[in-house]
Formats: sequence, C-alpha cells, structure tokens
Amino acid sequence: MVLGLAVSATPRDAAAADNPYQRGPDPTPASVAATRGPFATTQATVPAGNGFNGGFVYYPTDTSLGTWGAVAIVPGYSALFANEEAWMGPWLASFGFVVLGIETNSRTDGADARATQLLAALDYLTRTSPVRTRVDPNRLSVMGHSAGGAGTLLAALRRPSLKTAVGLAPGTPGNNLNMSTTQVPTLLLSGQNDGTVTPSYVQGIYNTLPAGVEHAWAELAGNDHLSFTRSNPTEMRLLIPWLKIFLDNDTRYTQFLCPLADSTGVSRYSSTCPLVPPGGPTTPPTTTPPPTTPPPTTPPPTTPPPTTPPPTTPPPTTPPAGTACTATYRTVGSWSGGFQGEVTVTAGSTAVNGWTARWQLGGGQSISQVWNGTLSTSGTTATVRNVAYNGTLAPGTSTTFGFLGTGTPTSPSPTCTSP
Repeated sequence: MVLGLAVSATPRDAAAADNPYQRGPDPTPASVAATRGPFATTQATVPAGNGFNGGFVYYPTDTSLGTWGAVAIVPGYSALFANEEAWMGPWLASFGFVVLGIETNSRTDGADARATQLLAALDYLTRTSPVRTRVDPNRLSVMGHSAGGAGTLLAALRRPSLKTAVGLAPGTPGNNLNMSTTQVPTLLLSGQNDGTVTPSYVQGIYNTLPAGVEHAWAELAGNDHLSFTRSNPTEMRLLIPWLKIFLDNDTRYTQFLCPLADSTGVSRYSSTCPLVPPGGPTTPPTTTPPPTTPPPTTPPPTTPPPTTPPPTTPPPTTPPAGTACTATYRTVGSWSGGFQGEVTVTAGSTAVNGWTARWQLGGGQSISQVWNGTLSTSGTTATVRNVAYNGTLAPGTSTTFGFLGTGTPTSPSPTCTSP
C-alpha cells in the first residue's frame, strides 16, 4: 500500500448535522478548482479476478467521519486505466470519495462488457475488498471514457440504485444510446473538437435523458477525444461538485452548477437545475449567484414541488425549415406562489451565432432568477439572450436556460430569433 498526498483532514462542519454524508469545509470557487481536496489519501493495487482485471483503489485515510461514497471508473476501448485515468484517483479521493479504477478483462471489450465489469467492481468494492468497511454500499456511482463511457450509461440502465453516472465522451459512432428509461442522475462531459464522439452525437444522447431525472451536459472548449485521458482541471471543476451533490447529497455544491459559476473553458452547458439529489433536501441552500447572473429578488422557495413529474417527452430537435431557431418551454416544477421553468433553444438548418428568446408573462408572473441566459423585461415581455458560452449552436443542436418565477405557471409559446 502506498501512502498518497498527506493533506490534513478538516473536521466536519457543524452544519453537517442535517446531512450525515456531508464531508469537509464549506466549498469555495478556489477549493473546487484545487488539484487536491482537504483529505489525506492512500492507494492500493487490486488483483485480477472478481469479474474484472484488477486495478487500483484510492481512498481517504480518515476513519472518523464514517463511510464514503464510491465511484468505479473504466477506461475506453484498447486503453488502460493506469495510463489514461489514474491521475483522477488521488484527486477525487482527496475530496472524500473511494475511487476504484479498473482494468478490463480484454482491452478490446465492448461497452456491454465494460458495463458488466463496472458493476462487478462495485460489488467487489462493497463486499470483499479490503476497504469495504470504508464504503457506503448505498452511495455508489460509475464513470468511464469513450467505450467505457457508453458502458457507464449501460450500467446505469441495469442498476437504477446507482446514485449517479458520468460519461466522458461516451460511446462510439453507431452505438446509439437511448437513456429514456434511466433513473440515475447523469452527467455528460464532451469535447468541442472531438471528432470521434462528436458534439452532435452527445447531444443525441442528452436529448433522450428523461425530464424527471436530473442531468447535465458540459462541452469543454477546445478539447478533443483524448483530453479526458490527461489531467484536466476544467473537467474536475465540474465533476467534483456533481459527485458531491449526488453521492453525498451535499447541496452546498449546487452553487457551482446552477447556474454554471465559472464558464472558463466551457463552450456549452445545459442542466436540469436546481439539481436536487433524489431523497435529498427539496431545494438547495440559497447561494450568492455569480456576477454574470442578476441577483434574485426573492430566495428560491422551500415548499416542495408537487409529486407529479414533468412530461418526459423531449423537445423537438429539428426546427421547421427556414427557421433560424426555435424555443420550447416546459414547467419543471411548481409550488404555492412560484414555479421553475426551462426553455430549450434549437438551431435550424444553419448554425446560430447568438440567439434571443421572448415570451409573454402571465398575469401576476415575474422572474426572479435566470441561469444560462441574460434576462431583460419590458412590461409583460420577458427576453432572454444567450451568454458567452452557449450562443453558438451547430445546425439542429440545442441549449437550455432555466428560471425561477413567481405567480402561477402558464404554458407560453416563446419565439426565437438570431442573432
């Protein structure tokens, strides 16, 4: 066993009393972007067998805080975890996760086999591994790159008890993944310049994710298919808050993703804010939005939304011929005196460089907060324009923005123009 980076652990915050899984001090933009978290780590080699070809396990050395959430990671086609994803192990472990990076039984194993091996790895980790007493068997997740990313999404379909799944440039052309039946919160990360798993391919996967399941997609500016196999601070700045939210139910981290607090290095971002973990608190804690977002005039409501899920039919992805762009609206949730709405903007048959969505507010309605867009109002007309990272859309691709509204939700028909 090799001792990892010796970083002093920080005692649990008193506010963690309401969440037994909360670990570490209150996060800041600097702490989320750091290359190491607050926990000292160590690692060990995992022998072959148990359904996969061995690998490496990384974990916090602290035993005073109870068990930790865990993530199993699988590499892409023909790749080795040791060569391409091992950099992630100590980084993630230092933020309070047990990480099992696996080698596949064959380097040419397809997505189905990689899904099977990911689930076998989680079973090994929680049942027979030397670190099983450190792992919470009810807080497990999977992650993978390329064919391993496709395997990750398949594993989520097979095991709906997983807390989250993260696909890094998931899939290969011809492997059209349909995630419409998943119950697992899903994060997709892709590269703007990926010619293997293209942005339009990832958009196709994203469009199948059900509206009733939290999900997000971030496209990393200038990244190619292999960018996820090298140390990638932009990736980790998004990944760490996501895992904290869905493995640890830690909504202190929603401020970094809802809205996206730092768009540096991100060319496109869509999410089903407010990103509330299943079984977690009904709303994330009120946070100060970044400077690019107008301050909310009223805090997000604390009354739980109704139990009826939003419609699962995805918005149309192809606007009518000759239309620069279209906009479609859906109500994500509502409560007494307020609601959350989402608008999907889709480019027409030609690329869009800048877009503007407009709609009429209903009687008594107002908008208190917007993410992934810039709001202006004139009388009863609400206008939202793109922000820097989501204004350019390839033909037929989409982006979304969300907002919190006061009053009773209606069903507006927004228009879209470009530029």
